[in-house]
Amino acid sequence: MASEIRLAFSHPSERSEATATSAPLDRISVRDHIVDVEIGAFQAERGVTQRICCNVVVEVRPLTGPIDDDVDRILSYDKVTEAIAYELSDERLNLLETLAERVADRILLEPQAMRVFVRIEKLDRGPGALGVEIVRSRGTVRPIEAADTEVLHPELVYLSNAAIASPHLGAWIEQLEALGRPLIFCVGPAEAAAPVASHPLAQRRIDLLAIEQNAWVLAARDARCKVVDTRTELDWAMRNGQICIWAPSKIVLDAVDGPSAKGADAVALASWFAATFEAREMLVIGDDAPKEASVALRMMSATQAKI
Repeated sequence: MASEIRLAFSHPSERSEATATSAPLDRISVRDHIVDVEIGAFQAERGVTQRICCNVVVEVRPLTGPIDDDVDRILSYDKVTEAIAYELSDERLNLLETLAERVADRILLEPQAMRVFVRIEKLDRGPGALGVEIVRSRGTVRPIEAADTEVLHPELVYLSNAAIASPHLGAWIEQLEALGRPLIFCVGPAEAAAPVASHPLAQRRIDLLAIEQNAWVLAARDARCKVVDTRTELDWAMRNGQICIWAPSKIVLDAVDGPSAKGADAVALASWFAATFEAREMLVIGDDAPKEASVALRMMSATQAKI
């Protein structure tokens, strides 16, 4: 029992050795790889970076011939550090568990990798290291799905407050549905003044929440429209014909390279969102064009009855 407890807190390389199968496998390891990153589910972890320490051991199939001092014949350490860097840059994550799973999945895409041990710890959240460790094997791990060859280009439509209140709203939705493309609406804040905070991060949250309140106002006007706040649900909705209204807080705050536009610059913020979903253009109904936009804009007055 004492040895099992010791092993549970040993370095992944020791766990790898102790749980080795009869088939001999080589091991490569990356120890104490420290990265500064914004990660965490708590509000105190947003807008700040903290150190995480990654220890990874990969069991690899032995080479059948001479190495010939050729780096292309082995699983390079760079593949491990690149897997960590890739998953950290893909999107902001809340959980170390998510990061560990994705790093393991990506490493196991390498043909030489048979089993991987991933330990990731936060170094700045207390007097000790707080972390998670997982073991995944080829054949039992959830595979990373190949990218879908069909790229969906949604119809992104920004609605001003006048457009939300317009008697033409239902007709516009019917015309947009007839285009046969996934339909996503974006809105700005309501006319009522939002609270003002002295800290920019707090103000950003207030501005984003003001937009989300208005999203629910639009959803109440037409039952075909559903408020959606996650990329996963948006992807599902686009493939299943669901009309969405974008609630921006989660996607904006989780973005690694977030938008420069503030929540108060709602059209510019919506154009950034449109670009992330590869929309070819964004239709703006009843508002002025921003000074800068991430996609082409098509403007229309809120008094027009036809799109």
